[in-house]
Amino acid sequence: MKKRIQFSLVYRDMWQASGKFQPRKDQLERIAPAIIDMGCFSRVETNGGAFEQVNLLAGENPNDAVRAFCKPFNDAGIKTHMLDRGLNALRMYPVPDDVRRLQYKVKHAQGVDITRIFCGLNDVRNIIPSIKWALEAGMTPQATLCITTSPVHTVEYYSDIADKLIAAGATEICLKDMAGIGQPAMLGKLTKAIKEKHPDIIIQYHGHSGPGLSMASILEVCNNGADVIDTAMEPLSWGKVHPDIISVQSMLKNEGFDVPEINMNAYMHARSMTQEFIDEWLGYFINPGNKHMSSLLLGCGLPGGMMGSMMADLAGIHRSINSILKSKGQPEYSTDDMLVKLFNEVEYVWPRVGYPPLVTPFSQYVKNIALLNLLTMAQGKGRFVMMDDAMWGMILGKSGTIPGTIDEELVELAKKKGYEFTDADPHTLIPDALDGFRKEMADNGWDCGQDDEELYELAMHPEQYRDYKSGIAKKRFLADLQKAKDAKLGASLSPEEIAAFKHAKADAIVAPVKGQIFFEFGGGSECVPCIEPFIGSEYKEGDTFCYIQAPWGQIMPIKACLGGKLVEIAAKQGSKVNKGDVIGYIEREHKED
Repeated sequence: MKKRIQFSLVYRDMWQASGKFQPRKDQLERIAPAIIDMGCFSRVETNGGAFEQVNLLAGENPNDAVRAFCKPFNDAGIKTHMLDRGLNALRMYPVPDDVRRLQYKVKHAQGVDITRIFCGLNDVRNIIPSIKWALEAGMTPQATLCITTSPVHTVEYYSDIADKLIAAGATEICLKDMAGIGQPAMLGKLTKAIKEKHPDIIIQYHGHSGPGLSMASILEVCNNGADVIDTAMEPLSWGKVHPDIISVQSMLKNEGFDVPEINMNAYMHARSMTQEFIDEWLGYFINPGNKHMSSLLLGCGLPGGMMGSMMADLAGIHRSINSILKSKGQPEYSTDDMLVKLFNEVEYVWPRVGYPPLVTPFSQYVKNIALLNLLTMAQGKGRFVMMDDAMWGMILGKSGTIPGTIDEELVELAKKKGYEFTDADPHTLIPDALDGFRKEMADNGWDCGQDDEELYELAMHPEQYRDYKSGIAKKRFLADLQKAKDAKLGASLSPEEIAAFKHAKADAIVAPVKGQIFFEFGGGSECVPCIEPFIGSEYKEGDTFCYIQAPWGQIMPIKACLGGKLVEIAAKQGSKVNKGDVIGYIEREHKED
């Protein structure tokens, strides 16, 4: 029999590659025992990039969620791991050194064993400090190679990086095939090269299903010495996500590897529970297209996890371009036309910006350059004329060393704009910031939390954390959820049926006079300003919903009926209404017969 292969369930990434949000704390606590009972996982990915940010956006405390999710696995002897974006830590832009260092102290205290540290550019300067800080905190630093297929990303290129990361203290190496476009033969050779030189180093393979190469890649890396394979499970496996544990286990078992058995009763229980989470609310934020694999990803190299946001971005550009084409009397593009044009433009842009591996945030930068190029070319302005500071920062070297060569056209354009290229160590460009955030916590009367975890959260995600603390995040989330539910309802009902459905259960707020609507009113008025409403806003009987300024100047407060939850807004700030017009609908919890 061949060597023992361990499996990891990437439960965080299953959701990340499918939609916007992660399960709540109570849902994670419920699913953990079922995952443990499956008996086949030695590791589970519990948190990391995007996990905490989207928890805050949903108005939830991510520190509570991480601790609750990790504890059952800690107790069962299953190792937990997180995704760490190196210089960017858990967000999309660079993080000060003192905040990054605190991260490992916090995560170790919360029960996270392994940190998977990656840099989208594979710049070791962005990874090595995190290796040192993770070791100091007692965590296992798993240094990562972001896999892509280009003329510069060879076995020798990656092997050299692995040598430097292992010399810096990494005890594990992850092959992160984020778009699933790594060629199986190359991945097998790379695994063998690392293992022959560093036989004691654990190698973990992470490959998205996307274009369909991942199963072949898993077989190649295992036959060449890999130790741990990342897998998913239904109903979120395959598509743009990851291969299912059942298929991976069957394939490797048939190949002669020593693999753990799967408790299928537990698998079906965990599968059913995950589907329950989808049906309850998470499914409203899952793009159906992420359930499908696509060979088109091989050409552009874009990661499957960003396909949902990419399609949303594409829709806006699509409308703008079609408007331009229509004004010129030219045929408009279909959605498929636009998708092919975008993929082709990514293929054009990618080598010219130096082949950065297309992973967060560089996949977004390259995709955005390509999208804006399509728009500006339609406008007759040419390429590379609408790039923002983040896109230029990647090109200029502010995020790290680009693996390839920047096209001369972009070099000349940078000179014309007065931009300078840099080879400075990126993390030295960012001043420490914890003292300022600690003062903000004190000024607001906020507790820094167990092991400074709340301080860390503010420092890592300042905007989202402030909104979470104020309650605005939860209100926005509920409004977004209601909007998503309305959209789903709208797919099966006509607008008239939707309106009738809502209005049958709600009280109408009616304008008593003709005038102009104000949800916030100042200018010296003695009226107390109300808050501009959103779907899901809660009102008590007698609360002011809005104001109407009549043509003769009188300002009238409009009450929120008998109170309840706002289910529809029919007027905007500043809009004109006539007497008898409906301004909104409020649904009471206990509506009388």
